[in-house]
Amino acid sequence: MTISTIGFIGLGVMGEAMCRNLARKGTWKVIAFDQRQEPLERLKADNVGIATSLRGLAQAADVILMCLPGGREVEIVTQGASGLVALMRTGQTLVDMSTAPPALMRKLAADLAAKGADFADAPIARTRRAAVDGTLSIMVGGSAEVFARIKPVLETMGNEITHCGEVGAGQVVKIMNNMVVFETTMAVAEALSIAEASGVDGKLLLETMSKGSADSFVLRNHGMKHLLPQDYPEGAFSVRYAQKDLSYARELAKAAGIKARGADLVATLFDEAIMAGDGERYTPVIRKVMKDEGGA
Repeated sequence: MTISTIGFIGLGVMGEAMCRNLARKGTWKVIAFDQRQEPLERLKADNVGIATSLRGLAQAADVILMCLPGGREVEIVTQGASGLVALMRTGQTLVDMSTAPPALMRKLAADLAAKGADFADAPIARTRRAAVDGTLSIMVGGSAEVFARIKPVLETMGNEITHCGEVGAGQVVKIMNNMVVFETTMAVAEALSIAEASGVDGKLLLETMSKGSADSFVLRNHGMKHLLPQDYPEGAFSVRYAQKDLSYARELAKAAGIKARGADLVATLFDEAIMAGDGERYTPVIRKVMKDEGGA
């Protein structure tokens, strides 16, 4: 199937940059929908059209991409008489690039299949900088046929496109990725707090660890750029978003009969950070909870 028009829903921290790359690098027409006018206005410079409603976007697009905060928002956009499931038609493809529960992905796939439409989940990983540069890691769940159809689209936004299995598999991989990031952030924050309280320079600690077996993306990015200077901006991947993603991991663990003790502990730290008023700050802010409890 030739793709002539792509619709993009959700122009947040990641979505706006992704939509821009989609328009700049692709050969198709791009139209976007968001509740906020500001990102839509900015994207006009890249010839992105504005859809004034979900119905208008669904009528115009061959492929529709969603990049939303989570499962609740995906349900709002897709369900009901005015949702995408009701609006889409035979031959169209819906791709969810949000992070959402795998069970919801499978339900959407079944509902759309009944209408002759296709579905894939394709959640994203890496930073906002990667979204701007078009170097995201994208994990796809869907049939081989759908994956082949949407891969050229995804390649405008990411440089690592992985077919993880059937619908829902992309979300499982993404959720596990985030769980490991959160638990590693906790470990690096603990190590840094303990070392500094014990008289060791934190910068020296992280630089030395980065040369050994404790090295990781989290250590070099979350650790050196945020935990070390204790810089926890708003507008980045917040504790509240992280807690949402972690809840999906814990639900998967419960369903599988796995005691995810590390995830449970991080969830407690997230709760404490939220109660301390830091829920909108970048996830490494959990170090403050350790400091408040007597660490460095």
